[in-house]
This record gives sequence, C-alpha cells and structure tokens, in this order.
Amino acid sequence: MNDHAPITMKDIAKALGVSVATVSRALKDSPRISASRREAIKAYAREHNFSPNLLAESLRHSRVRPMKTIGVIIPQLNHFYFSSILSGIEDEASRRGYLLMVAQSDETFNREEKICQLFFENKVCGIIVSQAKDTTKYDHFQRLIDNGVPLVFFDRICTGINTSRVVVDDYMGAYSAVSHLIETGCRRVAFYGTSMHLEISKNRYNGFRDALLKHNLPVDDRFTRFCDNRADAEAITPEILKMPDRPDAFFAINDDTAIGILYTAKRLGFRVPDDISICGFTNGERAVACDPMLTTVEQRGKVVGQQAADVLISHVEGIIPIDKVEKRIVRTRLIIRGTTKPLLNDNKQH
Repeated sequence: MNDHAPITMKDIAKALGVSVATVSRALKDSPRISASRREAIKAYAREHNFSPNLLAESLRHSRVRPMKTIGVIIPQLNHFYFSSILSGIEDEASRRGYLLMVAQSDETFNREEKICQLFFENKVCGIIVSQAKDTTKYDHFQRLIDNGVPLVFFDRICTGINTSRVVVDDYMGAYSAVSHLIETGCRRVAFYGTSMHLEISKNRYNGFRDALLKHNLPVDDRFTRFCDNRADAEAITPEILKMPDRPDAFFAINDDTAIGILYTAKRLGFRVPDDISICGFTNGERAVACDPMLTTVEQRGKVVGQQAADVLISHVEGIIPIDKVEKRIVRTRLIIRGTTKPLLNDNKQH
C-alpha cells in the first residue's frame, strides 16, 4: 500500500481478515459485530488515520440532509464542450438542492489524483469526472469507490473501473459524419484523433473506419494523425496536402482541430468545400465564427451534464443503488454547414 494514499475500508478488511461490510458495521457501532471485534477494527482505523466519507453515507440513509456538495473534475475549463457540460451539471444540481466544488485537472494524472484526495478530505457526497488524457492508472478512483463515494464518469470514461457513466454516441456521430462526406463525393478521408487509450478516440475512429468500409473505400493509414488541437493541425496539415493523392476530406475529433485544418487549407490556396471538405465534432461557438461555417457533430454537452448530475444524485439519495452501474448514452446530431459540399443526391436525407 502507498504510504501517502488514504487507507480504505477494503484495506482494513484485508489486514484484519474480515469483510468490508463487517468493517463498515463496526465503524458504525453495529451491535451485530462483537464488542471486541468492533474495538479492534476501530483501533486499526485510528492507527492508520482512516477517514470515512460520512457525508455520502448519511445522505443515503437520512432524510435530514447535511450540506450537499458534489465534486466535479473537468479536464479543461476553457473548452466549450466541458464548460457546457458543467453548465448542465450546475442546472440539475441546483434544481435538486446541491452545490458544486469544481476543479480542473489540466489533463494531468498527478493533478487529477490530488483533486480526488482533496474532494475526499472535504467530504463531498459524490464526484463527477472526465479523466485526464494521460491517466492510465486508476487507483485514485478505486479508493473513492472503496470508501463509499459515488463516482460518475462523463465523456472520457475510465474503462479500468466498472462504474456509472454518461457518454455521447461517439461511434454513430463519427459514422454519420464520414458517411456524409462520402455521400457528397469525397473518396479520400483523413482522420485527426487523439490517443487510442481513450475510449472516445477509439469509438470515433471505429465510426470513421466503418463508414469507409461500408462505402467500399480503403482506410489509408497515411491519412491518420494523432492531433487534437488547432496548433498541431496547422503544423501537420501542409505536409498531407502536398501529397500527390492528398485527402479530399478531413474528419477531426473536435472543432478546434477542424478549424486548424480549415485555416491551413485556405492559407495554402485550397477552396473549402470545393477542393477540401472538413467536418468537426462538438458544435461549439467557434463552429459558426469561421468562414465558411463548420459542419460538425453536435455533442449536446448540457444534456450530458444534466444526465451525469441526475445519475450521481440518484446514487447519493439511494434512488439508484450505490452498487448498480448506470450507463446512459446521449445521441449526437450532424449539423451541416459550409465546409462540406451538397449531397450528390439532393433527395437523400440524414
């Protein structure tokens, strides 16, 4: 066990050779546990500075509500999608009498880990989180669960832990977008995505790939790049556009990346969408602030936030059992604007 990590009920149970339920009952002075065993468990807990999350427990079992605070971990607060999700969380939490404690991981594992510990020490009654890009270890999340803190993931879910989550239908969003590009005459579609250890990137890539295969088009690995921001898109796109058999379309994992492609293509003298078609994924404010306006997949961030808050509060209040994994999927919608060509068959509907 990490000396700096908070001890959990699971750790106490393992050390003393009892069940987690026995530890929980002993710490609550349950008469179902013998006095000697209760004292042994309490002594071990005191010795190892065990700090139970009593707020979450009391919320589930009492109609007299103490202060109700939800912890929210956002990768980047200045990202349109995450800020719209936060707005949805706040709307639902406020409606049901909860306050928010919000922190930004800034896409780093170490900061995310510290925030989890800080939230636990501040006795939040549950946590809503989208994991940082470089998070590949999940012990900090598991410790929260072991200590009875409800956890709900959104957007970037933690596949290493089976817990409640709210996501958009990334696969179908990408599939619909790339199908649209193909149905408007594009034949060589590039994919700009992020690390494949993230579930959203895998799902969007699979949707991209399957749309090509469905239309009997090859998946050309030369046109696949790890790129999820405007600066990198502007740096790598010129090389791709210089290929003799360059892509005639780009599907990007988010709008900022798509706008980087758009800016670069126009700077190099390409006409959009006549020479190059471009589709993003988010439908943020910037999608209508560029020229031409961006075709993109709408993620409905506010709905994701409202659903995530509903799931968490339902866990906290016992409406959804704490040990039941709730999975919700929010449907996406393709918003067609000026960076893609008209359909070859005007009668075809999406």
